[in-house]
Amino acid sequence: MTQRVGSASVEWRTLVLASLLISSGALADRFGRRRVFQFGLVVFGAASLLCAIAPSAGVLIAARAVQGVGASMLSPVALAIVVNAMPDPRERAQAIGVWASVFGLSMAAGPVTGGALIAGFGWRSVFWINAPVIVAALVLTAVFVPESRAPRAQRLDLPGQALLAVVIGVSVGVLIEGPRIGWTSLSALAAYASAAAATVGFGWVESHRSEPLMDLRLYRHPVFSSAVLGAVAVFVALNVTFLLNTFYLQHARGWTPLAAGVATLPMAFGATVCAPLSGRLVGRVGPRLPLVLAGGFITVGGLCMVGLDQHTSVLLLLVAYLLIGVGFGFANAPITNTAVSGLPAGRAGVAGAITSTARQLGSALGTAIAGGLVAGTAPVGLAHASRPGWILVATCGLFLLLVVHAARPKKDEARPASPQPRRANIYAREVRKWRKA
Repeated sequence: MTQRVGSASVEWRTLVLASLLISSGALADRFGRRRVFQFGLVVFGAASLLCAIAPSAGVLIAARAVQGVGASMLSPVALAIVVNAMPDPRERAQAIGVWASVFGLSMAAGPVTGGALIAGFGWRSVFWINAPVIVAALVLTAVFVPESRAPRAQRLDLPGQALLAVVIGVSVGVLIEGPRIGWTSLSALAAYASAAAATVGFGWVESHRSEPLMDLRLYRHPVFSSAVLGAVAVFVALNVTFLLNTFYLQHARGWTPLAAGVATLPMAFGATVCAPLSGRLVGRVGPRLPLVLAGGFITVGGLCMVGLDQHTSVLLLLVAYLLIGVGFGFANAPITNTAVSGLPAGRAGVAGAITSTARQLGSALGTAIAGGLVAGTAPVGLAHASRPGWILVATCGLFLLLVVHAARPKKDEARPASPQPRRANIYAREVRKWRKA
């Protein structure tokens, strides 16, 4: 019962978070990124306290949904603040690398800290620990983060935001619930139809607005669209790895949650160390080399696990996790930097939200696929059932090599970024041309 409630609360948080990311980014561009970020911290902190004292499962699930509202104002807006503070392309790429390394730190601290807290103090302690972290973040933001917003306030695109929330919310919802309700059930078919209709409506609305929430013409550019798809692929691989690791180590091999969390430390170490290095490489030589490294490491890491069985060496497991973590660390900076460079600095909130939404879609898709592979499988058969998932992880790495081809610089972009501010990115110029037209 407790496990089902916990799963439902995570699902609702993920659903709300994914639905509101781009809307939160647009609001940050209009009303101020620091202001929206601080408001998000307050909402997330208050919802965490409500989770900690929740008297019933219904209150816990509702509070987790409110957490999703607050979380939607954090990651994309934080990225927008970084982009605004670093207008120079080289410095911005390096800053995005450092920003990405924080995710690696969370990979290390999250499972281990969460497992230790639950084992020592119960599940409510996971939410109580958020309070001092939120207070510290609010103080640091007030002291060190300057306010920034778009130079010209863009009109709110309420129809576009509503339709996009439906598209993403229904899509993520059916990915989460698909294994339970059945991919061909009447409910799933209705969700597919709703998502398709909302997608068509969103495309029509955005193509007829002078100031759309999302300029769909950006996706005509292989660099931008490949970066977004690359973000999806990376997080599919990451979440397939996390889920299959959890099922295999805890159920097939009988490890405790804390021990299974400790096993992910090599992955977190690789991501934390390589993300800043990737940012420096992007600033000096462009995104292609880090993407080649990312694709290669993720592919090899996935292939190491294709032959997984009940008695696979722990050393091989740790090496595979390290390789996937290194690949993830190298992937984040070039993909994120390429995506945010596709929009002018005034739309940094939306740019950050697009990449965050791609990550959430990848996370939901990876979780759905991995869950479907091992659903209903006895512990003794988990290793064999998970093998297609590890093939998928390797395939995601190979897909990043296709992104490398799309990221090949044009002649006028071929030179590495210099320490001095260079002319605006070609795609940002094109956006301005479209607006003038």
